[in-house]
Amino acid sequence: MPEISAADFQRLRDVRASQPEQIQTALAARTKRSLLADDGKLFIVAADHPARGALGVRDDESAMADRYDLLERLVTALGRPGVDGVLGTPDILEDLALLGVLDGKVVVGSMNRGGLRGATFEMDDRYTAYSAASIKDAGLDFAKLLVRINLADGGTAPTLEATARAVSEAAAQQLPIMLEPFMSEWKDDRIVNDLSTDAVITSMAIAAGLGESSAYSWLKIPVVDDMERVMAATTLPTLLLGGDPSTKPLETYAKWADALALPGVRGLVVGRTLLYPGDGDVAAAVDVAAGLVHRNVHTTTLEGSNA
Repeated sequence: MPEISAADFQRLRDVRASQPEQIQTALAARTKRSLLADDGKLFIVAADHPARGALGVRDDESAMADRYDLLERLVTALGRPGVDGVLGTPDILEDLALLGVLDGKVVVGSMNRGGLRGATFEMDDRYTAYSAASIKDAGLDFAKLLVRINLADGGTAPTLEATARAVSEAAAQQLPIMLEPFMSEWKDDRIVNDLSTDAVITSMAIAAGLGESSAYSWLKIPVVDDMERVMAATTLPTLLLGGDPSTKPLETYAKWADALALPGVRGLVVGRTLLYPGDGDVAAAVDVAAGLVHRNVHTTTLEGSNA
């Protein structure tokens, strides 16, 4: 995959300003592929964070603020062996389409959450980006949404209703949809997700039952303790939400590998922690994760990585 140049970015800006219809043309022209790789697995790089105001990575609160830097990192990641696709909101995916880097990739449209971090309405997570119909119209392959469930906040009720509607619409479109559920609560005026095993299982049970059909529903869940019990809680295809491997890389990768071997686990979705690794080597960080998902892919060894 070619590197992105200043001229490529100039063309992107010019098209956006004077030929916006070319965005749909670029999306329609991309080469499609089957959802799962030949080994039945899937590795997706996530870049839907900016649209929900989450620009920070570790101690840098504005790490993802530079869009050109983010796009360059995404191009690097998408060019690595074993990376099956990318997850993003329309602005990110349309930039990548105009840059010509989505051929042969699974493209996941984020419906995005409206409950921005720190807002008084944070638990009112109505969807503010793609709909199932617009994802289908754009020729994308997969939908994704986040559903945070707070039993002490009334904003959860419209969130569940909106989520059920989105799942029903995706099923009607025969569009796979990835639900990322959490049991959440207010602590010290901020929302905290409960990552205990029982809470993750409860969130999965609630999410799996949303909508008029679960035929196209997938789950995206964090790697927590006792993943065998977690995966016994669902028959839905499941992708793992990767944490931050920077502080304890070997321990984190070992947990990912163990979880990836469980029945029902179809792959991994990781975002900013791989796009912004501690040592700055995006390719090496992505290679380690790809090697865990796709065992037949030649990548950097765990011992050789400090991603």
